[in-house]
Amino acid sequence: MAIIITDECINCGACEPECPNTAIYEGADDWRYKDGTSLDGSLVLPNGKEVDADEAQEPISDEIYYIVPDKCTECVGFHEEPQCAAVCPVDCCVPDDDNVEAEDVLLGKQKFMHPNG
Repeated sequence: MAIIITDECINCGACEPECPNTAIYEGADDWRYKDGTSLDGSLVLPNGKEVDADEAQEPISDEIYYIVPDKCTECVGFHEEPQCAAVCPVDCCVPDDDNVEAEDVLLGKQKFMHPNG
C-alpha cells in the first residue's frame, strides 16, 4: 500500500529528502513521474495507466506535503521501513487504506522506476 500524509502535517519537510522514489512533494508543487526515477516519455505503468513521465501533474494537495501513490513503494527495495514515517516528527505519514498493494507489487513498481538500481 502507499503511504499518505495526514492533515496533521506541520510542513516541516523532513520526509521529502528521505523518499527514494521522489514521491513526496511540497503542497501546491506540480509533480512528474520522471522526478527521481528512470522514467521518461510516454509509458504504461505497472498498474496499466498510460502516462507521459515528463508532463507536469496537478498537485494532490495545495496545503501540505503529499505523496504520489503511483510512485510510492513504501521504500520496498530500498529500506526496511517507509523512511517518511521514520523521520516524521508528528507521525502523520501513515498507510493509505485506499491504496493497498502487496509487497511483490511494490517491489515491481520499484524495479519499474529504477531498473538499474
